[in-house]
Amino acid sequence: MMPNEGTLILKATEKPAALALVLGALGVVFGDIGTSPLYAFEAVFSDALHPVSVTPENVYGVLSLFVWSLIIIVTLKYVFFIMRFDNDGEGGIVALMTLLFNNATKTSALRRWFLPLGLIGAALFYGDGIITPAISVVSAVEGLETISPELSPYVVPVSLVILSALFLFQKQGTERISKLFGPTMLVWFVVLALLGIKAIADNPEILRAINPIYAIEFIQAQALLSFFVLGAVVLCLTGAEALYADMGHFGAGPIRRAWIRVAFPALVLNYLGQGALVLQSPENIHNPFFRMAPDWGLHVLVILATLATVVASQAVISGVYSMTQQLIQLRVVPRMRIVHTSATSSGQIYLPAVNWMMLGLVITLVLYFQSSNAMGAAYGIAVTGTMLITDFFAMAVVIKIKRWHWSVALLGALPFVVIDGLFFGANALKFVDGGWFPVGFSMLILLVMMTWMRGVVAIQSHEQQHSQQLTEFVQKLATLQPYRGKGTAVCLTSDDQVAPMALVLMGERLHAVPEKVICLHVKVEEVPRVPQSGRQTLTDLGQGIYLLTLKYGYGEEINLPAQLARLFPDDDPHHRYGYLINRWSVDFDKGGGWALWRKKLFALLLRNATPQARMFEMPPDRVMEMGSRLVL
Repeated sequence: MMPNEGTLILKATEKPAALALVLGALGVVFGDIGTSPLYAFEAVFSDALHPVSVTPENVYGVLSLFVWSLIIIVTLKYVFFIMRFDNDGEGGIVALMTLLFNNATKTSALRRWFLPLGLIGAALFYGDGIITPAISVVSAVEGLETISPELSPYVVPVSLVILSALFLFQKQGTERISKLFGPTMLVWFVVLALLGIKAIADNPEILRAINPIYAIEFIQAQALLSFFVLGAVVLCLTGAEALYADMGHFGAGPIRRAWIRVAFPALVLNYLGQGALVLQSPENIHNPFFRMAPDWGLHVLVILATLATVVASQAVISGVYSMTQQLIQLRVVPRMRIVHTSATSSGQIYLPAVNWMMLGLVITLVLYFQSSNAMGAAYGIAVTGTMLITDFFAMAVVIKIKRWHWSVALLGALPFVVIDGLFFGANALKFVDGGWFPVGFSMLILLVMMTWMRGVVAIQSHEQQHSQQLTEFVQKLATLQPYRGKGTAVCLTSDDQVAPMALVLMGERLHAVPEKVICLHVKVEEVPRVPQSGRQTLTDLGQGIYLLTLKYGYGEEINLPAQLARLFPDDDPHHRYGYLINRWSVDFDKGGGWALWRKKLFALLLRNATPQARMFEMPPDRVMEMGSRLVL
């Protein structure tokens, strides 16, 4: 089980492109789990409610739990099992949910049961996203206390400055500095391994902790305490979900190689090194990571740790941006302004609303908890909840899509469900001690999702009831003969069978319809990307009316002017299109099957949602809105 020396070396015989992907995966995928040695081991023995005494038996038992958690949950579950299930190469809760729904009807029981479960998993991801930057950066800056106890009062202020600078920098984009993420984390993992090897050399007996018998004996000797300990052991798994969520960026192969050859052996060596140090001197249980370093390298290590935690935080922030974009495309959350910070990479995005919300919550976390140990109490519920939900989705996928017999699927998934369930149960006990923070935030996000989705369905239902069929509208034009002014209007419709509400209102109120009308239906498929060859369908309905259906994946940018320019390259660029969209004004009344306060919440979300014109990159000076009133 002990990794050999060669596992930490990226093989020079591999192709440069493959090495680049492995290096990129180190910088983006493993930043979170790679910085967990800063606080995870200490958190087990420093828990104020359920402290573990620093005895050889306990150190061996805890280390064995760490090693085998990394083996079972990360290596076996995620690397070798879960990563086999992708949606057109994409991973994560959203990808797994849409992969499952591709094989289910809109009204099926599968969708009815798993949609809320998927939304809960997505909401918990947001809860994880606000804790990770806070606990990572604070744990790195706490290295100042090792340099000198007199620097302790500066830990929180310095952490706040670093975190504030990180979020303020987001609008500039990370394209130029992201190339440094991989090399930075490679150096970090090498340092983790070297520190661990140095400490192990002083006490090689610690290698016995790799034997799972020590974990079993620890659990048998202290069954109740070991259950509570799982709430801190889970800290060594922080970021495990990122292996799957970021699969679309690098592919399963590079992520697997980066884990097996670099991240996993480095983490194991470092945790064993911390255990060896504590066995020699139990007083080193406070900040054992930094105490492994020689005095001459301590200052450099604090700087490197801070850089590594910034990289880890950046990866989490980017992940939150990406998930939010996917949820916007799927109409699960309100439209928000999305800024593309790179001219060459569509994945480089910045969402101002999400950024400022995260900054405010992260600052609140740091000010409230003050230390990484205290934040450890808040950490875990969101992570383990997401891990458990992933188990259920994976089990459904192998039954529904892979066509495994349900008994075989249950037998294969049951060990992971039991272990993740134990982790979740242990962390649920920390709810009062800080777990309420991420859970409360996640539930607020879930409420927004459910309210927005219900409101969108209400709008679509109203449109279907009060709109005209598109073919019927075209027939009316032949008899009504409204004024047909020159120009082309692009009118958005949520249903390709229904005439755009704004176009109908224009014809009824102004008795005028442009000579050429493109009824545009944008359909977001439950796949990450749609090939350009299957992007559009154009139908001539007569009377100068055309139906254009554009299909996108939930991970793609939607730029209507650019797409129209590709479709109609001969149009005059100076008089190309006018965009006609409908803008809803929502009023509310009692009844209708949902509470009045939720209707008011939806109205508030709708008023503050980014307009469709900005979401679809429409030129502001060529957009006309027609107002409609909706009573919920």
